[in-house]
Amino acid sequence: MSDQPSEASRPPEKPGGADTPRPPEPPAATEAAGKPAASEPGPSEARTAGATPADTARPSPAQASDGRRQRAQAGQPGSPWQHGAGAPVAKDDGMTARLRPPPPPLIRPAVLGSVLATALLSALFLSDGLGVNLLIVAVPASLAAFFAAQAAGRRLRPWTATWAVGGLALLAVPALRDAGWPTFLAVVSAFALGSLALHGSRSWPGVLIGSLGLFDSVVPGIIWGVRGVRARAGGSRANWGATLRTTAVALVLLVVFGTLFASADAAFAELLSSLMPEASVGAGPWRTLLFALGLAGALAAAHAAAAPVRWDGLTVRPGKPRGRAEWALPLIVLNLLFAAFITLQLVVLFGGYDKVRDVTGLSHAEYARQGFWQLLWATLLTLLVIALALRWAPRGGTGDRTLVRSVLGPLCVLTLVVVASALRRMDLYVDEYGLTRLRISVAAMELWLGVVLILILAAGVFGARFLPRAVAVSAAAGVLAFGLISPDGLIAEQNVQRFEDGRSTSIDIDYVKDLSADAVPALDRLPEPERSCALRFIQNDVLHDDTPWYATSWGEARAKEILEKRPVKGDGSDCYRVGREGTGDGYEPDDDGYDPY
Repeated sequence: MSDQPSEASRPPEKPGGADTPRPPEPPAATEAAGKPAASEPGPSEARTAGATPADTARPSPAQASDGRRQRAQAGQPGSPWQHGAGAPVAKDDGMTARLRPPPPPLIRPAVLGSVLATALLSALFLSDGLGVNLLIVAVPASLAAFFAAQAAGRRLRPWTATWAVGGLALLAVPALRDAGWPTFLAVVSAFALGSLALHGSRSWPGVLIGSLGLFDSVVPGIIWGVRGVRARAGGSRANWGATLRTTAVALVLLVVFGTLFASADAAFAELLSSLMPEASVGAGPWRTLLFALGLAGALAAAHAAAAPVRWDGLTVRPGKPRGRAEWALPLIVLNLLFAAFITLQLVVLFGGYDKVRDVTGLSHAEYARQGFWQLLWATLLTLLVIALALRWAPRGGTGDRTLVRSVLGPLCVLTLVVVASALRRMDLYVDEYGLTRLRISVAAMELWLGVVLILILAAGVFGARFLPRAVAVSAAAGVLAFGLISPDGLIAEQNVQRFEDGRSTSIDIDYVKDLSADAVPALDRLPEPERSCALRFIQNDVLHDDTPWYATSWGEARAKEILEKRPVKGDGSDCYRVGREGTGDGYEPDDDGYDPY
């Protein structure tokens, strides 16, 4: 809460620089009268935003009132940018008044330029696939949001910078990896972090809804952009005309001299063709759609940065506290059950497969298959139990807080041992039959759940205020690490290593041949004919792909270099027998032939 006086106690300003004071109009009356909101700000606001004199020519009392409302919107919880001064003025207790900020100021030329650059780059670079082009498009979009927030009088806060840097880092995954599934996770997570950077939520509802909150700004952002273009075009037509003429002359010079130089030197022509995207009539509709999507997305980001919805205003009522015995007894019983189960699991966790066989008589695969999924569900359900227990926990005083910690703390620790047991089971299975995409995915999921449990334990000691954002950071960091380690490359490396060490008599060609180009460096170490059989399909995709540089990942470029030096041999006619001899080490199916992993 700011120390500035409230709107009711603040002396009236002089709209338009007039000598006679005029009391401010209520926001409701302004909207009822159909007067403009903030598309045409008052003169003081225009000076703050760096507007031209034409923007401040015709101020009105309604505009001055809107300007005061914008300056008074300071220090709201959940805002990703900290205002310089002011105090909250909204006295309406309705949900809309708590969530919706005042309209943003008139869109600045720097924001318009960044938005237009985002749209143009989207149309030029995003039509051929995903790669470094996502980072190229994200840079002007981020600048549009930064300029819009700066015009609204907001300062960058540490958590906002954390979300923004994390989102840009996630967009490096498509530039490095060819596999589509970690790329999809990285792009979705980058969008969520970007939305959090614009809204800056800190509560559970704020973090969950704020990660998708950018969709809420699409329509308001387009309307805001149209109004801003109309206002600025009407007040500075001469400047717009000069800008258009300058741009047209520069384009003509680039085209004319670029064509001449390309005709004069073949190397320069090849360089231009590799750098510039190809323009064709058939791709026109698709590029037009990408232009519109880039324009709408950049406007939504800028609008959210200038006037973010305060999703932290959504509150969840705490549950009715229960009595100590009623609340604690079921959890104590659950702790005892966990302790009994874990006592038996410690034999397996530290004893190895010999102990497993002696105690259970099961093989690696049978033992791992028997309990991994059950333990994964047990971990998820335990997190749900903890959430519900905290909702209904007794809240009478220090004794109740001590009881909650003494019951839920051991439950979290015991659940961590369950996580370790599940990961150990998966390790036994992978050691026997190799690594697959599903196996590495569920193991990564179980590992992240263990991190969440550690964060819950830390929240019990240091306080839970940081927990929603810490969980979101851990999820984004997990997705980033998952993409950077190259799952397909790790799968190929582990299976090739098992084959080289003699732990497997053959390699599952049917599986590894469907991996992405990230697996080529590992598969390249296989002897013939296994190497050619594993790389034949990947080579057809890589060497015959004419994807431009901005849509080509580093993994795909590296695979192309390897396969150009050492292409596959033969026509593949002898590949049917390769990888099908022995016991089928790449997987271990059930009796009915179905592989659960």
